[in-house]
Amino acid sequence: MSNSMDDIAEFAELVFVIGSNTTEQHPVFGAMLRQAVKQRGAKLIVADPRRIDLTEFATLHLRQRPGTDIALLNGLMHLILQNNWHNSAFMAERCENFEEFEETIRRYPPALVSEITGIPEVKLRQAAELMGNTRPMAVIWAMGITQHITGVHNVMSLANLQMLTGNMGIPGGGVNPLRGQNNVQGACDVGGLPNVYPADQPVTSPQARRTFAAAWGMAEEQLSGEVGKTVTELMPGLLNGSTRALYILAEDPIMSDPDTGHIRKCLQAADFIALQEIFPTETAHYADVLLPGVTFAEKYGTFTNTERRVQMVRPAITPPGEARQDWQIIRDVAQGILSAGTRPVAPAAWSGWDYETPSQIMDEINALTPSYGGITHARLEQGERLQWPCPTLLHPGTPILHTQGFTRGKGRFMPIEHIPPAEKPDDAYPFVLSTGRVLYHWHGGEMTRRAQNLLALYSEPLIEINAEDAARLRLAPQSHVRVSSRRGQISAKAWVTDRVPPGMVYANFHFPHASANELTQAALDPIAKIPEYKVTAVRVEAE
Repeated sequence: MSNSMDDIAEFAELVFVIGSNTTEQHPVFGAMLRQAVKQRGAKLIVADPRRIDLTEFATLHLRQRPGTDIALLNGLMHLILQNNWHNSAFMAERCENFEEFEETIRRYPPALVSEITGIPEVKLRQAAELMGNTRPMAVIWAMGITQHITGVHNVMSLANLQMLTGNMGIPGGGVNPLRGQNNVQGACDVGGLPNVYPADQPVTSPQARRTFAAAWGMAEEQLSGEVGKTVTELMPGLLNGSTRALYILAEDPIMSDPDTGHIRKCLQAADFIALQEIFPTETAHYADVLLPGVTFAEKYGTFTNTERRVQMVRPAITPPGEARQDWQIIRDVAQGILSAGTRPVAPAAWSGWDYETPSQIMDEINALTPSYGGITHARLEQGERLQWPCPTLLHPGTPILHTQGFTRGKGRFMPIEHIPPAEKPDDAYPFVLSTGRVLYHWHGGEMTRRAQNLLALYSEPLIEINAEDAARLRLAPQSHVRVSSRRGQISAKAWVTDRVPPGMVYANFHFPHASANELTQAALDPIAKIPEYKVTAVRVEAE
């Protein structure tokens, strides 16, 4: 997030939520947004194909067809420009490439956008007027924006909108993605991506390689300059031999990856799988070695949350049995690889894995990750609220990004065109399936399905279906439906509701016997390689 959650809740006059079921997936922040609307009169626009709970508090609900976000955003910006509601002073001072961007935006008049998105023109005009005349406006999104073949371009379009309206670098504004899990941001910050070292330093950069090689006691040529592979690229590689082994840490691909049938075949083909987990999962059936990690309540270290805030976590309970801190397991595995002599390394690299405490790891992060340079355990233990970038011990942290300028200098407007989803409904598969989570369960459900109180509240998978479609399919109350795609099928109880529009169904992936990912496809965004979970063509039949 470029801004902070409390900053948005306190200062935003308009909040635009798109592709985020905030009250169910980020309930604390969702409650803050509700209170901003109720207590101080902030306006709220929600863009979502479903009538999620947050729409009850919205000034306006834009119900776009799944996979039409770029057309919607371009149409809103078209109207903002047409009515001179844009912030020309901000654009002149802080942005570039407006002419090429404008040429694209002009091709999205309200009539065309309404035809593509299904949103009435009057609502498009109302939304554009609110955005153009209410400042500051914060934009918030989650995986409903990113889990498309156009995920990166969707995000770029939202950045275009905030530059066009001058809502960057100010309290109550900004571009604010809500991370899907509690330390996704931290994992990315310290190099948990295939194309960068910590702090987004490219692996293709000779200078970055020199820096890390020197720090780790290695020769520069021992660090590859090639970009690595994402999970969605590694999995298919198990079938053609380009991937032979997997070390899986706190991930359940059988439940969370697209096209579960394909994932089963991939895992079966692996030469070796090590799984580091807290519970036996669906993926555990394919593992050769199980490594017992610890839960959040047993960890000591830091998490970095969605607003770039680094927070200490301390053990509340003692790990059971043979469970150990994840960093200890990784350290010992690394030392075992080194002692086995499977890769040539300089002698100094041996000492590089001699961590004894999490604070020693943080010391290395401070030294090699400029944005974390001043974020130490000592400062966090004293109760300081630190958000990166925090480059020195005297720096107070950065609650709001881009206040003076953008990292690259001027913000670049990007001309983005609407691209249809990879799979569209047809006669054989006439419905659109979208997937996600529900309030009471989390991801693959390995923890929440073990909590009896949560299971009592939501005990089985439900397929959301509109009443018109239910009547046409002659669904009786409490009846089950069979949902099929070109990859598989599931059967679950139907929930007849107006939360989804006609022609659309919604399913979750919390329950192994009816996971939505049996149906989804591995069509990928070409840049980020994220799958298009949010749009799948399916057939729905009464059972």
